[in-house]
Amino acid sequence: MLVFDLVRLMDPDVTPDNTKVHLAAWNGSEDPLQVYFQGEFDDWQTWQTQRNFDRPYVLSLIKMPEKDRWLYVGVYASGGYEILEDGQHFRYRLKPLPTCAELAGRLMANFARPGRLSYLDADDHDQDMLLHELRPERIHMAEFPGFKRVDLAYRDLNVLVRQNSTSWRVALSNVAGVYLVSDPEAGKLYVGSAHGEGGIWAQWSRFINGSGDDEELMNVIAELGAERARLFRFSILEIADMHASPEDVSDREAHWKGVLLFHGHGYRTGA
Repeated sequence: MLVFDLVRLMDPDVTPDNTKVHLAAWNGSEDPLQVYFQGEFDDWQTWQTQRNFDRPYVLSLIKMPEKDRWLYVGVYASGGYEILEDGQHFRYRLKPLPTCAELAGRLMANFARPGRLSYLDADDHDQDMLLHELRPERIHMAEFPGFKRVDLAYRDLNVLVRQNSTSWRVALSNVAGVYLVSDPEAGKLYVGSAHGEGGIWAQWSRFINGSGDDEELMNVIAELGAERARLFRFSILEIADMHASPEDVSDREAHWKGVLLFHGHGYRTGA
């Protein structure tokens, strides 16, 4: 089945001859799939360096890791553009069509991208855009990989918390433990611990929501600034049973601080 067969069922006004296809892929600095997970794709694609959306509608697809696989994220009505002050960039007025939103994040297409082209006239390629899969629910970030493989950038943790990802929430809310916050920019580390109701998930969720109860870490962020903290990465050094006493968890935290030479190289308030 063709992708445009489904699109026309959702909205007969959207046809290949009045639609531009946006093939959003890694541009050298940004991964549109991550942008989508963060809920910022609609705004992200409005910024263009050329007049790329010269038809009434834009059908947007995001490149997936698998060969020739694309995620359908919606159809947008183009209301023209404005030229920015530098004269070299354009800001399009793109409005998502509610009629075509039902399959957004669920429909996987199979399409062999012609070279490096990112903006196509749909009527030149609609016969090659095939339905690969229709998922029962919208795509989310990867499932929880296991405690030893946790290595999250701030933006990814933010997405997981905002989406309330089931696999991550279930895994991390049922363990206490010691975690590591690393700052690749400065080459510094922060070692913290979590115990009590909600475990590590609750601790990290409070951090994302700006209400963390790890006073020392929040003081570090206050000193560096919230934007700087967005460079942090999160991993787990050791997990503990939820019934472990706060004293036991704190002892393990102290152990890891010693192992990682925290007192000489870690973030501390006033350091």
